[in-house]
Amino acid sequence: MDRLSTAARLMIVSDLDHTMVDHHDPENLSLLRFNALWEDIYRHNSLLVFSTGRSPTLYKELRKEKPMLTPDITIMSVGTEITYGKSMVPDDGWVEVLNQKWDRDIVRKEASKFPELKIQSETEQRPHKVSFYVDKDKAQTVTKSLSEILKNCGVHKGLLLSSLIFNLCFFCGQLDVKIIYSGGMDLDILPQGAGKGQALAYLLKKFKSEGKLPTNTLACGDSGNDAELFSIPDVYGVMVSNAQEELLQWHAENAKNNPKIIHATERCAAGIIQAIGHFNLGPSTSPRDVTDFSDCELENDNPGHEVVKFYLFYERWRRAEVENCETYLASVRDYCYPAGVSVHPSGVELSLTDGVNELRKYYGDRKGKQFRVWVDRVLPTQIGAGTWLVKYDKWESSGEEKQCSMSSVILSSKVDDASKGLTWMHIHHTWLEGLGPKDHPIWP
Repeated sequence: MDRLSTAARLMIVSDLDHTMVDHHDPENLSLLRFNALWEDIYRHNSLLVFSTGRSPTLYKELRKEKPMLTPDITIMSVGTEITYGKSMVPDDGWVEVLNQKWDRDIVRKEASKFPELKIQSETEQRPHKVSFYVDKDKAQTVTKSLSEILKNCGVHKGLLLSSLIFNLCFFCGQLDVKIIYSGGMDLDILPQGAGKGQALAYLLKKFKSEGKLPTNTLACGDSGNDAELFSIPDVYGVMVSNAQEELLQWHAENAKNNPKIIHATERCAAGIIQAIGHFNLGPSTSPRDVTDFSDCELENDNPGHEVVKFYLFYERWRRAEVENCETYLASVRDYCYPAGVSVHPSGVELSLTDGVNELRKYYGDRKGKQFRVWVDRVLPTQIGAGTWLVKYDKWESSGEEKQCSMSSVILSSKVDDASKGLTWMHIHHTWLEGLGPKDHPIWP
């Protein structure tokens, strides 16, 4: 990743459904706990990779439903597609790797001969993945039979000489595929060189060639298609507590005595946080679990900590989870530059100190409601001696309603060396999509 000039401190490679995302957690608390920890401690010098069986279509749908962070790298369609950044730029080198000994038309034709296989929706059929549903009690028999048939198929390569005359086709070696069964119902057919594990191995090899091999890598999963992730050398692994039987069985048969792979006692994202601490990969206390932020030590090279800390206070203030007292507001004002200005997405400007005073009227206005605030892509850049420009996306959700602003803040070291923290000099917000609600506070 060009974003990091040196090797990542930590690279987390996580499955999404039932691993990073807990669909049985309506408040998304474990996910929000992970989000706060990642943006507070790791975002500025580490890499977040989502590795999912979902197609790009279903992946984007999940992002709309859940308070997910923006990953640095996205591996989709069971390891057959690798993209980079928010714009999801595809990795052309990975496409070339997967094109070898693969012909999806032959795969789909042969698989369609099995009545036990029910084709998945067209969005799940990808250039290097053919996907079906199959009953659990029939999966093993079908997989074995289909594997034998596909192993004896040749790869057809076509040369179009004339659209009006004929196509010249020839065999180009044997078809080389793998069949992955996961989730108790999903059967995916991929090129032999594909899969979540192979995609991770490809990324690690790529980083190593660039001299940027991550210091530590943690793989996280819950189902059969995640097993490959744990097979990559020198990678730590965590099976979340709610891992499915198929993955636990694989672990018992292949990696039971491997100390670098654990079965967490916590569900989903909470299990990932637990693994960070278990393997001593870095701090594992989420800011969401901290009552007194004075207990959080500020890393000198990470002023983004101040951003995470403030918006958690803002959420708690509006949910009435902190006491309504002037002491808190006075403390916030102490971190504001007297001449500093906040620019609201509507264009309204307000002094930072007046903005703090404005917060009084919003105390407890979201009490008892599903109101959450989180920040994404918190990236600080030092622009002067003791001065940083921190860019981030600020999200707010209240039930089904969500708003997001692209935001930036200038932070500066306090003149008084005895004081901890940084001074907020200027804040600017721009709505990411459309306009915000009319009752949105003018600040922050």
